[in-house]
This record gives sequence, C-alpha cells and structure tokens, in this order.
Amino acid sequence: MIALHDLLLPVHDAHVLHAPVCRDRGTVLDRAAFRARVSALLALVQSKPAQRYALCIDDPFDFACALFALFACGKEPVIPANATPGYLADLADAYDVVLTDAALPPYAQADAAMHALNARIDPQAPLTLYTSGSSGRPKPIRKTLAQFNAEVHTLEKQWGPLVGNATLLASVPHHHIYGLLFRVMWPLAAGRAFDREISIEPLHLQTQLARCGAAVIVSTPAQLSRWPALPGFAALTPAPRAFFSSGGPLALEAAQDYAAAYGAAPLEIYGSTETGGIAWRRQDQTDAWQPVTGIEVRRDEDGALNVRSPHLDHDGWHRTDDKIAFDAQGRFRLQGRLDRVMKLDGKRVSLPELEARLALHPYVAQAAIVPLEGGARERVGAVVALTEAGNEALRDEGRVLLAKALRRHLADYFDVVVLPRHWRFRLALPFDERGKLPVSAVAAAFEPRAEGVEVLAEARSARSGGSGETLHYELRVPPALAHFAGHFPGLPILPGVVQVDWAMRLAAEQLPCVRGLTSIDRLKFMAPVSPGAVLKLTLAHDAARQRVQFAYRLDERECASGVIVYREGA
Repeated sequence: MIALHDLLLPVHDAHVLHAPVCRDRGTVLDRAAFRARVSALLALVQSKPAQRYALCIDDPFDFACALFALFACGKEPVIPANATPGYLADLADAYDVVLTDAALPPYAQADAAMHALNARIDPQAPLTLYTSGSSGRPKPIRKTLAQFNAEVHTLEKQWGPLVGNATLLASVPHHHIYGLLFRVMWPLAAGRAFDREISIEPLHLQTQLARCGAAVIVSTPAQLSRWPALPGFAALTPAPRAFFSSGGPLALEAAQDYAAAYGAAPLEIYGSTETGGIAWRRQDQTDAWQPVTGIEVRRDEDGALNVRSPHLDHDGWHRTDDKIAFDAQGRFRLQGRLDRVMKLDGKRVSLPELEARLALHPYVAQAAIVPLEGGARERVGAVVALTEAGNEALRDEGRVLLAKALRRHLADYFDVVVLPRHWRFRLALPFDERGKLPVSAVAAAFEPRAEGVEVLAEARSARSGGSGETLHYELRVPPALAHFAGHFPGLPILPGVVQVDWAMRLAAEQLPCVRGLTSIDRLKFMAPVSPGAVLKLTLAHDAARQRVQFAYRLDERECASGVIVYREGA
C-alpha cells in the first residue's frame, strides 16, 4: 500500500513503476502511464486561472489522472453526482470550470521524461462530493484526501487478503463515494488494476474475466438483483473472488442466488458520503451488520446510530438518522430512518416502520413508502418488490387482491387511516446508479411513464425447459393519453403501433437483447382498447429461438398479440 498523497513522488523501484493501474481491453496501463498522463493534465490545469474544477469525466483512468493533477497543483476538485445541464446549473456557484472527457488532450504513451514527475500533495487537499440530502437538493460534502487515504487503508486491512491481485470490475460510476473509493482510490493505493469499462451484465462480465482473470465485482443492489435472471450468470469463469454491494440493502433472495452460484453472498457495505464505510455483512451468514475494522458504533436513547471513525474529519461521535438495535455479538440491525414521520388524518406514522412491517410479509422482498401529492388529503403509496411467492400470488390472484392481503397484514399493526391506498408492484425497487432509492423515483411509479403507459404491476415466471422467462404486467391506459387525439373523433381507440411500442420498451427493460430487433411477426389486433382500460400484458421470452411473444388481454378477451424477433449483437 502507498499513501494517496505520495502517489506522485519519485519512483525508483521498477516493480512499483510498472504496477498495473488500469486494464483497457487487451492493454494494461501501469503506474508509469498513470504518472505520464497526470503530468500532461497537470500542465493543462496549471495553465488556467480557475481554482475549482467540476470533474465530469466518465473515463475512470482519465478521471483519476485529472483528480491527482488537480491535487498536485493545489486546485480543488468538485465531483457532481451527474453531468446533466440542470444539475450542473444548480451547482453553478460551486465551481469555476467544468472538465469533461472532450476537454482533455489525447492520451499519449508515456516517455522517460515524464517519469521524473515529482509532485508533493497536501494530505489535507480538499475534495467536494454531492449527495441528494434530505430535501432532495444537491448537498455538498467536503472531505480531505487524508480521509480517503484512511479509508482505503481500512479497506485493504479488512479485505486486501481476499482481493489479492484481482482486477476491480465495476458496474458503478466513480462520481459517488462508493465508486470513487472502490473503483479508483483503493486499487491505486494497493497497486492493483481497475477495468476501464463499466460492467454491464453477465455476458459482458465474462468477456472482461477472460481478459483479466482474477477479479472482484463492485456493484449495487439494483444491478446485483437483476443479474441472476440474465444468461451466463452462474457460469462466470473464473469465478469472481467476491462481489461488493453498497447503496442500500440487497434483497435476501438475491443474496441467496449468489451464495448458491458462488459459495458466498455479496459483501454488503453500509455507510454514507459523510461517514464513509461503517459496517458490512454477508446475508448467507447473518442479516446483522458488523462494524468495519477500526470503526466504533453506539446507540443513542432514541435508537440513533452514532459513529466514531478515522474516515471522519473529527475525533468525536457522528450522529446519523438511522435507527438501530444491537444483538448479543455487538452487531446491529437497521430499523429505518428517524426523520420520516408523517401525520395522516391526524395520526402520526413512521414511514420506515410501515416499510419494515410490510417487509415481514412472505410476499414482500423490499418495500418503499412515499408521500403522494395531489388530492384533498395527505396520502401515501407503497412500491413493493415481490418475493417468488408474491410473484405467484400476483399472477394467480391479481393486483387488487394482492394489495388487499398486504393491507390486512398492515392493519394488524397500524390504524387503518395510515395504510397505503395506492400500490405498485415491481420486479425491483427503483434504485439509482449509486444504489440509492430517491423519493422522486419511488413517487414516479404512480405516474404515467414518458411513453404514456402507467405500469401498475410487474411479475415474472420461469418458462418450462429453462429456455427463458415470462414477464407479466398490469397496465393502465391514461384517459388523457396524447395518442387518442384524432384516433378516432368521438370513439377514441389506442393505436396498435402504441401497443407494439409499449411491449418493445417493457421487454427491453428486462431483456436488453431485444434491442437487437429484426422483425415483428404474427401481429394481430383482435379488440379495441379504450381510454382508462386496465390491460394485462405477457411477454414470453424464448431465449433459444431469440424471440419474445407478447399478448394483451382486457378482462378475459385477447386484444393484440405478436412476436418480437431479435438477433443479439444486431
């Protein structure tokens, strides 16, 4: 291990100079190449008067080089969570210049002169990241390089022997603390490589593994929960040494899928941008969280978790808004947030408590409760990711009866006036790329999508023979849908092309291979669909034949059907 602030000091050891930094397909960029690129970018930023740079660089190698070039010349990196124009506009007062991939000079192979780079970095060099904050607006979190250095040394002490010489493969960006630490800073300090590409799905992972051999995977609960259903998941060779997950709890069923396929559940990391990593767990061993080496935790009288950590900018205790309960082994379980309490019809209710009780039902894998706007009274909605038993109940009994069963379950614990009246059933909760669950994304489940359809429920089932799966949806056709205009005056009917488009879009969300469309075959329209209709859609995937058969039903009558034919890689 090397201290992060020493990365640009002179290197006299050839072994260190040629330690791998980044794998770029068949090429390995070593420490010499890293230092050369930093030297070139150092010249670029030194020539500019700006002091604060918003790093919006997607390439992880160039991002790392630009970051350390800024540290080396005493300028301040600012790392926005994303580079959308609206988001950057909100942060306009936080930076002077935006540095993007396009703004960087072309990469040139290192030469001997550049190896002489000798830049001392202040361990207290500042770095600002952004998190959503309780209000949903970007919240700056100012940290120092010394804090990151302390954390990567903690990571190495905790998991270095497990990781060994493995390459870090990641499905997470480096613009948030988890990706920044695990994908960039930890491997840089430890002298192991990270892959330049984002890991998309198991078949892509297999390609990366074939190039780099030993690897660990850095991902999020949303991504890890999706991969077991995709082709090639259980056949990754060589098997990854570990899967890391952070940003939220991984569903138990997903953890069990990994344990069955690879002998161990993913290593889940619990923490925040403010605190860094706090604790970890593997759900094939326990659902309780074990504090990371060197981290102290305690519980306040109201249940709030307090943390004392070398990753903080002070030596005292840091209070969080997470409520916990300890077990006899000194581990803890999360019991929701302390700051999400509402009054519904005069009754106070904790939304985390509603979520926790809902998650106890055998049909529920994960649940999120969100306040809903509009209407004369305050109300909440529930978005639920179902277990296999829940999927079966949804397919057999339908959305309305399933929601009634879950309301009866909650009624054993809560006054009926605080129970959710609006329900959406999903294959997975809408975690973002950081593994967070934004309130806006949960609330969006109760609105029509951009293409117009309102998805009320989703479920899946395996096809006989194991050659694919069937996806089941309940969809509401919004009465004000723009596609009804002129189709037809006095008798609005949903156009057939819209039905095909909806089937294609929903299939592509779960089956990316469908994007390689070659044709739509056996297309039939048997009955009209009116405004406000609730449709049932099935998408039966036949992986062996590379096709998805879709069928719409209204009540018990078939409305439309067809076959989506695709070719992978098309």
